[in-house]
Amino acid sequence: MQVPIADIKVRNRIRKDLGDISSLAESLKKFGQINPIVISKKNVLIAGERRLEAARSLNWKTINVVIADVSGPLERLEYEVEENIQRRAFSPQEEEVARSKLQRLRNPGFLRRIWNAIVNFIKRLFRIEG
Repeated sequence: MQVPIADIKVRNRIRKDLGDISSLAESLKKFGQINPIVISKKNVLIAGERRLEAARSLNWKTINVVIADVSGPLERLEYEVEENIQRRAFSPQEEEVARSKLQRLRNPGFLRRIWNAIVNFIKRLFRIEG
């Protein structure tokens, strides 16, 4: 569900330093919004302040949200804390494997390019989909 960014209220938050949001803004620009932010029924931000600020920096007018049924400040704070604690970044080894795989897919070796060209030629020749 899309909500106007101007309608979202940001109240007192635990996280004071949002850090550099430029890479998050670039991600939003390239891939779109992968995960919605979370707001209350009264449009109070519960989770996703960095995503919200990155969208603002891109001059987005609306943002994808999920509305959580929270009954007050205690539940809102529990939700904010849980959402931030339960995330887990890639380990350095996992990040290296991901970067390596991306590199290989973006820049296949000479033999892989020849193979891909042959496969694509055969697909076109026999009008094979996929």
